[in-house]
Amino acid sequence: MYFDLSAIDRRNAYKLMTSTIVPRPIAWVVSQDEQGRNNAAPFSFFGAMSGDPPIVCIGVGSRPDGPKDTGANLRVDSGFVVNMVSAALLKRMNVTAIDFAPGVDELQAAGLAIAASHKVAPPRIADSPVAMECVVRQILDMGPERRIVVAEILAFHVRDDAVLDADRCYIDTPNLDLVGRMHGGGWYTYQGELVEVPRWSEADWRASGEPRD
Repeated sequence: MYFDLSAIDRRNAYKLMTSTIVPRPIAWVVSQDEQGRNNAAPFSFFGAMSGDPPIVCIGVGSRPDGPKDTGANLRVDSGFVVNMVSAALLKRMNVTAIDFAPGVDELQAAGLAIAASHKVAPPRIADSPVAMECVVRQILDMGPERRIVVAEILAFHVRDDAVLDADRCYIDTPNLDLVGRMHGGGWYTYQGELVEVPRWSEADWRASGEPRD
């Protein structure tokens, strides 16, 4: 089936994306407003875009009457923290997805402990297995209801038992037990069966006799 996105409703284009670009990592963003009040919200339009410099991008939407709290807070220039969501934290993450009134501390509402960051003002979620302290490098206005935030990672926090070799930065990724966003209103996926497919050199591939058609 062919879908021409220029000929269909934007909502349907969104549905095509969210039901086929899966699973998506979740950026559980902790930010602060101008008064220093904490805010937490999850975003699944999120990904790593560069290793050098270490860049992530987050798609942030708006409310009909103005920007969401995160969108407004990321213009304050106090930095923010991307926390990754483990299976144990999924239900608490879902609480922070509630469309609370501005000024409500979602971290407190969800019963989440926090820990101080080293390089940015907002705290990190203490029980998150991975937290990235970030600063905004650019905000791209893609339309009246969508911003793409380009951010640089300044520091990582990784749970101790998931670090295999600190000097080499080897991480036990399965031990992080991260969840991914799937389709529809509330579908997520846990880490399941892992399949390793080593990358080949051209010489090894040619010597293998694998089909080439």
